[in-house]
Formats: sequence, structure tokens, C-alpha cells
Amino acid sequence: MITIKDIASEAGVSVSTVSRVINNRPDVSEVARNKVLEVAHKLNYIPNESARDLAGTQSDSIGLIMRGIGNPFFSEMFGVIEQSMKKTKYSLAINQISSTANEIQAGAELARAKRLSGLIFMGGNFAYTPEMISVLDIPFVCCTYSNKFGDLSPEIFSSVSIDDEAEAYRAVNALIDYGHKDIAILLADTEDQSISELRYRGYCRALKERGIKINPNLVQKTTNFNLAEAYQATIHLINKEQEFTAVFAISDILAMAAIKALHNSGYQVPGDVSVIGIDGLNISEFIIPTLTSLIQPKLEIGRRTVELLLDIIEQKSSNQQIVLETELRLGESIRSI
Repeated sequence: MITIKDIASEAGVSVSTVSRVINNRPDVSEVARNKVLEVAHKLNYIPNESARDLAGTQSDSIGLIMRGIGNPFFSEMFGVIEQSMKKTKYSLAINQISSTANEIQAGAELARAKRLSGLIFMGGNFAYTPEMISVLDIPFVCCTYSNKFGDLSPEIFSSVSIDDEAEAYRAVNALIDYGHKDIAILLADTEDQSISELRYRGYCRALKERGIKINPNLVQKTTNFNLAEAYQATIHLINKEQEFTAVFAISDILAMAAIKALHNSGYQVPGDVSVIGIDGLNISEFIIPTLTSLIQPKLEIGRRTVELLLDIIEQKSSNQQIVLETELRLGESIRSI
């Protein structure tokens, strides 16, 4: 664990200077203060709130860090986690953070403040390193994602998720089976070391294996996973005047926005353009047309996450990476051509 001595050594100042900065004392120069804060952030230093917290025993509490305020999929998953926790002796401490916040730092701070027995991270970095998780000294499970781009040993972390690349591959193959070849993709980024890149890989693999050339003009990025920006991205795709008969949206939110944009631009779904998504949001079943989607098994993801974490805490199990499959819901948003 990083200490103020480590910060002092790295910053080239005395331990007392670091202590004064950490405790927000005024008798420190701005140069020294900025240097200490910079090093503390670099080393992921977690302030020791009180010796009593360190000496105290762990509580029967589990922390849940939800990364991505307003994410409807996580909102649905939270309900599943909450219900699963009610069947145990453990209480749930929740911290919802923005999509750009450091979930590991937030988890470490919550663990220290509440003396947690374990942590669940819902949404997070796909590229953890041993250094990044070194601030955690309690078991944790990555819920809905795994460490696909990181270098963690499987023995030191747990996850419960779908295989994002494989499920995207399956979604695109479903469109191809319906006769589609000019398939656009609506995604956040192709190289973000996250869910978007993984699902883009699945898209590319499906096209290549079926002998379809990838058309860069049909790769449409949106800067965020929200309806408004996905709507505008779809309008931009339409304005390219590049022919396409189907859209693979890497999430249901993007898919629903795409259907609205296509409708407002004079296209019929699925008459002119077919649309498929991944997630299985509850609301996507009630739009017109009903969205065809690969439904994530939310109930099983939540249940397996809680069971795995508690088994590790109670030393009944070791770390595992559990991969679950989606279920294709054939709605009314795709058709054969």
C-alpha cells in the first residue's frame, strides 16, 4: 500500500510536507502542494481517514461501484444485484460515478470508509494492470465486463460477463443470414480498449469470414452512449449517401436512436433498413418496431456475481472469469432481403 513516505520520496519533499498537504494545511507553498498532489494522484494514494478504521474489523458490507451515471442497462442490473444481496447477511453500499471517473480509486476509498468485505464493479476499465489494482486489499468482481486488454493474472481477479466480441459476431451473422451484405455499424470507437472495440472486432470477423469487404464509410462513431448523440451519428451516416440495408448498433440505446433517426429521415424499419442491437433493455421490447436484440442474461449475471464474490470472501472459492451467453430476441426490426 502506498504511504506518505512513498509520496515524499517521489516528490522530493519531507514527510511532514506531504502530511500538511494531505491534511489541507495552509503552511505549504503552492509549488510543493501541486507537486505532492500530482505524485499522490500518480501513485493512486488513498488517504488514511483514521487509525480506527484501519484497526477495526471488516463489516458485513459489500460495495457496488456503478460507473456511468444514467446508464439504463446498469440501472436494470442494479435491481438484480440488490435483490440477490437481500438473500444474504451482507448489506450493500453504493457509489455511482461518472463514465470518466476512476472506479478502482472510488472502490478503494469506499472500502476504506466502510471497511467493506468485498467490492462489485459494474462497468469499468477493460485494461487493468497489477499496479492499478494494488490499492485494493479485498476481493472484487467485475460485473458485465472483464480484463480483455489488461495483463492481470486470472488468479487475482474475478469477472462475470458475456463475450462481447463473440456476441457481436453472432449479431452480424444473423443479419448476413437474412441476406444483408451492406451492414453499417454504430459504435463509440474502434480502438478504445473497451466494449466498443470488442464488438467492432466481432463485426469485422463476421464480415471477413462471410467474404464481405469492410466498408469504412459504414463505420459510424458516436462520442457517447446516449440517445441524442447516437441519433445525430445515424443522421451523419445517412447523409454520407452510402448504401446500407442494415445497422448493427453495439447497444440497444444506440439501436433505438438509430430507428428514430431512420424514421425521421424517411426510412422504414425494417422495410428499408434492418436494425439489431445487444443488451436486451426492457424498454427496447416496447418500442415500434420491437427491437431485435441479443439479450444479456441480467438475472444470471447479477446472481452469479454476488454468489462468486461471497464465496471468495468466505473462502469457498477462488477467483474465476465466468462467461455467459446472450439470447437472441427476434423482434420486428429485421427482415430478409
